[in-house]
Amino acid sequence: MGDRATDVPQQHAQSPADAARSRDPDPSLVKHFVLDTNVLLHNPGALFVFEENHIVIPYPVIEELDTMKRREDDIGRAARECIRYLDRLRELGKLTEGVSWAGLDLPPSAPSSSGAGGAIGTIAIDVNDYERPPVIAAETADNKIIAVAWRLHQRADTHAVFVSKDLAARIKSDALGIRTEDFENQKIDADRLYTGYVDADADRALIDDLYRDRMLPLERLAPALTVTPDNGAEPYTRELSPNQFAILHDIEDEAHSGLGRRLADTDHMIPVTGQKRPTFGVMARNVQQTMALDLLLDDDVQLVTLLGAAGTGKTLLALAAGMAKVFTEQRYDKLLVARPIMPMGRDIGYLPGDKDEKLFAWMQPIFDNLSYLMSTRGSPNQNAESIGAEQRMDKLIADGKLVLEPLTYIRGRSIPHQFMIVDEAQNLTPHEVKTIASRVGEGTKLVLTGDIGQIDNPYLDRSSNGLSYAVEKMRGVGLVGHVTLAKSERSELASLAAQRL
Repeated sequence: MGDRATDVPQQHAQSPADAARSRDPDPSLVKHFVLDTNVLLHNPGALFVFEENHIVIPYPVIEELDTMKRREDDIGRAARECIRYLDRLRELGKLTEGVSWAGLDLPPSAPSSSGAGGAIGTIAIDVNDYERPPVIAAETADNKIIAVAWRLHQRADTHAVFVSKDLAARIKSDALGIRTEDFENQKIDADRLYTGYVDADADRALIDDLYRDRMLPLERLAPALTVTPDNGAEPYTRELSPNQFAILHDIEDEAHSGLGRRLADTDHMIPVTGQKRPTFGVMARNVQQTMALDLLLDDDVQLVTLLGAAGTGKTLLALAAGMAKVFTEQRYDKLLVARPIMPMGRDIGYLPGDKDEKLFAWMQPIFDNLSYLMSTRGSPNQNAESIGAEQRMDKLIADGKLVLEPLTYIRGRSIPHQFMIVDEAQNLTPHEVKTIASRVGEGTKLVLTGDIGQIDNPYLDRSSNGLSYAVEKMRGVGLVGHVTLAKSERSELASLAAQRL
């Protein structure tokens, strides 16, 4: 008889991932969270939000923070803040053995959370250089950091979790069988993000009463806002947040509709009517743009967030409203427009010239919109001046009425009586958005615009960027309004590209 190898079970070498998973500890154990550098750069307060669980910081993270601290941007600021926290913890005990942060006097702005009964864990620095599996044997900082999580995962009495905002690091860690997570503390559900409006079917009488009486109690809207789920569940009534819109469709006549907004913290809805004249040459082209302009031109709404894909008119509407308020109505002292310095694709390196000359390239999209609004084409109903749009812009900048600057210089400032627009806010972290909002002084209106589908920051996504975070966390505040713009109005080609590409 010949050899029958197929009758003999084949023996395969166990992969590192399979070996690690075979040692999965009891999930009821207190967890050991191994933090990657990017988590602490994203939010230095991440040290204090893991409740009663233990924080482990690999030594290469400290070295990377030491390198980053010399930068003069928000990354450098975050590195310095984290190092200061660790230095204060060092005074409470030996970091290599683990120190409880219970005795640390945290600033009011620092996030913190504790477990049941106020229990908190410890923060430790792991200074060991562990032997690594062959697949991560290369001498890189990422591999050394993952090795700490790998070592903790080998222990039967430890429930280790590797936390990183680096997708590649998470993939490598998960491939080794280590439980791996993104930093979830400041993430929201982007797929169910607040849009700022609801659609509702209503009786003709309700729509007519809204526009005739100019104000309608919310209780009258209850039948229109009641939804009966298809799965047979109990009907429920949707609640309108302050400054949320309701698009009312006549159940008997498709051509008859209405638009209302809950007035701040009141229990009433007010009608929203279309523009009778252009706002600095701009007319709303769809219902979402009508909503956006309603919020932008309401001085009682101090924070407006506009979210939408390319070409939906976010920046143009914000600039038109700002120019109308500053230059025409003189409601605010100046128009301040800022953008994060975040290139798309490969950076072109250093730019020549002074600050204004360097800024020109970054602010070109703003200049394009301003040029359109200041031209006779953009504002046909305004008196055209003999000078061109560029000369008018230069004059406004020279007079201090129009200020364009990067967000690099925003820290430490107080900004009163200004109409402030922050464009491309999706490239900001939640902490950076908080920093900007905290700069706002008395009488200032802040507008945040952006597209969460186009994020250039490598450590942010649709759920963790500062714009999405602000939209969800500021919902329900009477001073705040939001609209998600859905339809591209830039051109037919731009609209097709947004849909198909």
